[in-house]
Amino acid sequence: MSDKPEAKSEEEAPSSGGIGMMGLLVLGLACAATSFASVYFLAPAPTVAEAATVEAEYVPAAKPEKKKKDLAYTEVQEILITVGSAPATRYLKMQLAVATDKDDAKKIKPVETQLIDAFLLYLRSVELNDFEDPAFYKHMREQLGRRADLVLGDGIVESVLITEFLLR
Repeated sequence: MSDKPEAKSEEEAPSSGGIGMMGLLVLGLACAATSFASVYFLAPAPTVAEAATVEAEYVPAAKPEKKKKDLAYTEVQEILITVGSAPATRYLKMQLAVATDKDDAKKIKPVETQLIDAFLLYLRSVELNDFEDPAFYKHMREQLGRRADLVLGDGIVESVLITEFLLR
């Protein structure tokens, strides 16, 4: 009699219950199917690539020749200032020339002191690290030209040229 109860306990052990390997396989297939379906059916439809048409820019047949102005270049006094906030560490030495029409060239010498003052006010506001940027020099020439226009009047100054530049 003692043999039968032991045999019964051995038979009960293998039926542990739960999902089992087959259930995990079905769950994996269901996840894969829903992932594929969501990407395939919910993704936007691909658009057809259209060839881009490029139109040529309008180029006039013949450019009208511009009459070159006779410009006079008048040099102003040399500018020597300290640059930066530390006392007398770096110096800037500049020589400038103002380009005007030949008729307006005589207007520069009487207001040269005012021109130098306007240039100095701008140059003192410039930081030392600005001079290290190569793109700054174009901006500086534009600013000097604006100040020359303020002193002499609009349309008199064609450009301000930097003929000498030394930063020590």
